[in-house]
Amino acid sequence: MASANTSWSEDNFSCSICLDVFNSPVTTPCGHNFCRDCITNFWDDQVQYKCPVCNELFHTKPDLRVNTLLSEMLDQFIRSVRVKELPFVEPGEVPCDVCTGTQLKAVKSCLVCLISYCHAHLEPHQRVAGLKKHLLVEPMDRLEDRMCKKHDRMLELFCQTDQVCVCQFCTDGDHRSHPVVPLKEEYEVKTAQLGKIEFEVRQMIQERKRKIKEIKDTVDCSKADADRQIADGVQVLTALMSSIEKWRDDFNQTVKEKLKSTEKQAKGLIKELEQEIEELTNRRLEVKQLSHTEDHLHFLQTFSSLKNPPHTRDWTKVEVRPPPYIGSLRRSLDQLEETLNMERKKLCDDAELKRVQQYEVDVTLDLDTAHSMLNLSKDGKQVHYGGVEKNLPDNHKRFTWRGQRAHE
Repeated sequence: MASANTSWSEDNFSCSICLDVFNSPVTTPCGHNFCRDCITNFWDDQVQYKCPVCNELFHTKPDLRVNTLLSEMLDQFIRSVRVKELPFVEPGEVPCDVCTGTQLKAVKSCLVCLISYCHAHLEPHQRVAGLKKHLLVEPMDRLEDRMCKKHDRMLELFCQTDQVCVCQFCTDGDHRSHPVVPLKEEYEVKTAQLGKIEFEVRQMIQERKRKIKEIKDTVDCSKADADRQIADGVQVLTALMSSIEKWRDDFNQTVKEKLKSTEKQAKGLIKELEQEIEELTNRRLEVKQLSHTEDHLHFLQTFSSLKNPPHTRDWTKVEVRPPPYIGSLRRSLDQLEETLNMERKKLCDDAELKRVQQYEVDVTLDLDTAHSMLNLSKDGKQVHYGGVEKNLPDNHKRFTWRGQRAHE
């Protein structure tokens, strides 16, 4: 068959009754074409059978035959000339199961054939008598999943006992004694439950968001605490290092001063010894010179002045003692230890103060607004209401309650 002329428009394939593209075109004896349903309905409303176009009168209702040539041309026109106007399947829509290549959007699904059809491929179900009896519904995807695997029937009911979808035949078998309802009825029940489920899910989401915020807040607090600890540590350690450097300088100065004093003492003693050595050396030379003289008078006159040694110190008990360096070092270490203990105590006191400031609150019960049966123990660990005692929660976030009783 020759290809359709692409210059044709819908007017060439339009029914003169419905003014739409032919649907199952048939031809009257006078040669005019109409949709089968259009001409049939037209004649049902008329007393005489005549052509709506040329008004030719027929004595009996004509036997309408399908215009095969026009149907083929119409099919080719739909596939070629109007291909851009046809509803192609979009994501989320049901495609035609018959189309090859580019699939068109399905307009109906057949529950007997278990196939979805586009407008063109649905035509036999609107024309053939046997196919007209098939049950057509709005397009459905995965029709095989909507059929009972056991009875090959549509799943139209819901078993409330087993919570499964069943067909009509299932109610005569395994689900005979079970309460079953139409799918729509159970759908409405389950739809009403979706609100509660959505609320519960939303609550779970909010709880997890709060937990995320709690964790992030904890990390932020930890970071802030870490920054404070680092700052405090740098301050304390810097002060300690400064003190240690000062103690080091003081210790070195003390040791040097002691060494200097010792050196000064030793220098004085050495100088004095050297002076005595010089005097004794001179006396020795005089004695030696006198021993060689033969002048008896001079010898005797000089001997009396040389026989007695010159005046010198008794050096037997004179000594230079090393300075006590060990004692200085021990005293410096004792001072360092004392300072470290003071800094440690200060840090502990600061930490305790911060903990108390963070968790400790004063609780009092207003005499004018508190319940007459409500009492708070003096230690803040129990709440009394009539004859009932309730311990306050004891955990790492528990406040230190310091309250007074509402009434004695």
